[in-house]
Amino acid sequence: MLNVAASEHSESLAAFLEADLGKDLLRFTTAGSVDDGKSTLIGRLLHDAKAVYEDHVASVQKSKINRSGGSFDFSLLTDGLRAEREQGITIDVAYRYFSTLRRKFIIADTPGHEQYTRNMVTGASSADLAIILVDATKGLLTQTHRHGYIASLLGIRCVVAAINKMDLVDYREDVFLRFQEDFLSLASRLGIPSVECIPISALAGDNVVSSSENTPWYAGPTLLGHLETVDFRQIRSFDAVRFPVQYVIRPDFRFRGFAGQLASGSLRPGDALLALPSRQETHVKAIVGFDGRRARAFAPQSITLELDNEIDLGRGDMLVAPSHLPAVSSAFSAALVWLHAEPLLVGKPLLLKQTTRVVKARVRRILHRVNVNTLEQEPAERLEMNGIAEVEVETNQPLFLDPYAASRATGSFILIDPFSNATVGAGMVRETSPGDAARPEDRSDVAATASLGGVAAQERYHRHGHKPGVFLLGNRLSLAKSLERAFFQEGFEVVVVDGSGVASPVLAGFLTSLYSAGTLALCTNAALARGDLARFPREDIFEAAKILDAAKPEAETTDAQIIQQALRFAEKLRVSSEHHPAGKEFRT
Repeated sequence: MLNVAASEHSESLAAFLEADLGKDLLRFTTAGSVDDGKSTLIGRLLHDAKAVYEDHVASVQKSKINRSGGSFDFSLLTDGLRAEREQGITIDVAYRYFSTLRRKFIIADTPGHEQYTRNMVTGASSADLAIILVDATKGLLTQTHRHGYIASLLGIRCVVAAINKMDLVDYREDVFLRFQEDFLSLASRLGIPSVECIPISALAGDNVVSSSENTPWYAGPTLLGHLETVDFRQIRSFDAVRFPVQYVIRPDFRFRGFAGQLASGSLRPGDALLALPSRQETHVKAIVGFDGRRARAFAPQSITLELDNEIDLGRGDMLVAPSHLPAVSSAFSAALVWLHAEPLLVGKPLLLKQTTRVVKARVRRILHRVNVNTLEQEPAERLEMNGIAEVEVETNQPLFLDPYAASRATGSFILIDPFSNATVGAGMVRETSPGDAARPEDRSDVAATASLGGVAAQERYHRHGHKPGVFLLGNRLSLAKSLERAFFQEGFEVVVVDGSGVASPVLAGFLTSLYSAGTLALCTNAALARGDLARFPREDIFEAAKILDAAKPEAETTDAQIIQQALRFAEKLRVSSEHHPAGKEFRT
């Protein structure tokens, strides 16, 4: 009988473990302003979901610190640092794990104070969903906008707006509806596709785990109910192999393997690979995991690859699919969150870490700073702590990049102070500019990634003395001809494209060819807009319509004024201020 009972227990345990392994894992983060109740909410969620050990609850009950006003301070279940408990704020990122019958969860409880925005970025960088709290007594604050913007930058598709402290506004429906409308408007402007607004009281437990009788007007899910059912899986259209080499393993002369985490794609023995930056070809001989050899590996598994030939590879190099190469570039534009007390200065020497590769870098130009309250773009010469900006970055060695929107792993990077070793910035790659800042020693990489036939983009830029650009002039053909003469006299390679009546996709394709040739294209077509040129770097597109829109109603904008603005824009495209090549007529 004992053997039978033991056997049944073993089978039931095995079935339980197998079922648990099959559950989805949802990583989510909390965000919002100071005192919005993030830690209290997470504490309440863990407590009511029966995910807190009894001794932990007992220690909180015995604590002399209680700022909740009730018999139990739920925030103490997550605020574990002494300074956090003493000050009643979250300082560091607190990670908590719990599970229900439907899903497993990893929570990143992040701080709301502006000083600790860097910790919020850390916690949100690996999240699939963000819970942004809104205090029902205050509404959307600056930090609410900042955290929402950062969530959108980090590619978080699913956001929950938890309208907290509903008990302090007597659970009024009109208050909830007003803040719901405000948040949905913000999310729409940020391009967040999936938003759920839930009225809650973290302190009283309303709509956290169980539906509340205090909100009979609300028919939506509870917070836990939404977390258990939300479809957070992103459609992975990016399945190209990216394997940054982290470590070379050679225990003896019989084995030489390359260890790292598969950033994207999948691998099988026999698959063809290309090594960067050497561009040597190889094949996978064997895949080794912690449990032995494997028939297949998937992202984001940590594995060791054994290759079928001896090639020179080390930390910072990358193995990629030869049919889908990343951009190999020493210059690119990026969204940057500045995390250090000392402001970002243009040109300051920094270190940049992207995957396992560390190179010297500098921010060449701040394209614009983002006002997190209005989401407007503002000019800036420096970037203060917690500031967000679009910047141009230059490195001394080429990086292997994908846009962040396609791949978090190969599209993200951090900036490091080379003297203090402090992480000072977190960035997300927007557009790559192959060869823009490449050194002569990097020419082979530029030629491999930015060439038309046998001529590299960098060679074209130096021949012309400037980078390419596109000028959208509406239907003003006479302005285009005047501007062509002005650019020609200044030594630019320029051509007018009369696109009147031409379909936007066809016109965009023609402009792509001119852009690849390194010219300035002056395009007249009233229907063509920036959105039709999504493949072009935003900083290389000039729009006359924006100047007209920005003009004061009583002021009349002349062609001469637009020409002056366009000339100033074109000067930024010069490769070197000393290089003014003689103008040559460019005909089509």
